[in-house]
Amino acid sequence: MSGTGPRENIFPTRMALTNTKLRLKGAQTGHSLLAKKRDALTTRFRAILRKVDEAKRKMGRVMQLASFSLAEVTYATGDISFLVQEQAKSASFKVKAKQENVSGVVLPAFDVDRVPGTDFNLTGLGRGGQQVLRSKEVYAKAVVTLVELASLQAAFMILDEVIRATNRRVNAIEHVVIPRLENTIKYINSELDEMDREEFFRLKKIQGKKKRDAGKADAEREALEAGNREQQSTGTVSQAEEVAGVGESSDLLGTKDEDIIF
Repeated sequence: MSGTGPRENIFPTRMALTNTKLRLKGAQTGHSLLAKKRDALTTRFRAILRKVDEAKRKMGRVMQLASFSLAEVTYATGDISFLVQEQAKSASFKVKAKQENVSGVVLPAFDVDRVPGTDFNLTGLGRGGQQVLRSKEVYAKAVVTLVELASLQAAFMILDEVIRATNRRVNAIEHVVIPRLENTIKYINSELDEMDREEFFRLKKIQGKKKRDAGKADAEREALEAGNREQQSTGTVSQAEEVAGVGESSDLLGTKDEDIIF
């Protein structure tokens, strides 16, 4: 048996060989497609990884500025949390979710839609209005950066899981499925070759036996024909002798010799 790796337990026939070759071709095509998908996802994953790193750095800077601006507001106007809670009637930011398809993988993406309003217009009217306005804008940038980071982080986690699964499939097809099918094809070919050799040997034996039987029959026929010819020739000689004998007896008994004196 050819091949030392694992193979499938199937009966070696021409049909099984054809089906196994088709399965091998399908496995190779699937491996190629999955490898291309993995490469595309890996490229996008690395791009998202760079964006995540940039977004985190940006988030750190923005939150630092927001904390300083809030400290300035607190220093200038005191605690304005109660006033902000009273003036907040509706959300100033709305997050819209959409989907992005990357090589068959659906990635979530979030967009921030800022709703213009009149909230906090009277905040800091007495004092510290400039600091309140600056803090408001800084925190708005922080919200936008936070939503962007959340979108990138969600896509990062999904791509990481999909790439792991795709790698497992590619490795399984490359190192398990394809070698097993190749070993099965080698096994079927070796068994079919052995069967062909056995069939050839059997046919050769049959032809030899037929030739021997035909030679024996020819010899018997020739012997029979020779016996028949010998019999025929013997019968002809006997008939000639009988004819000759009859002639001589008629001469002896039926004719008289005048020269004989009794």
